[in-house]
Amino acid sequence: MPQYQTWEEFSRAAEKLYLADPMKVRVVLKYRHADGNLCIKVTDDSVCLLYRTEQAQDVKKIEKFHSQLMRLMVAKESRAVTSAETD
Repeated sequence: MPQYQTWEEFSRAAEKLYLADPMKVRVVLKYRHADGNLCIKVTDDSVCLLYRTEQAQDVKKIEKFHSQLMRLMVAKESRAVTSAETD
């Protein structure tokens, strides 16, 4: 499981993984208060990408990236439902 050191590398790889097959990708956020670590994991069962941080500014980046992915996922689902309803 590759753990990325820079946010830019991780976000590019995660976006590429999501765009390759949106139906298989899962995103997991995990916070450990004892360590003060926030971890984001993006996986499609064959590839697993991981990024950990303790920096507050990275938390904002993760939050923004996560919300962008969720919007993409919802938009794809809503288009599929809309086209199925019209058929």
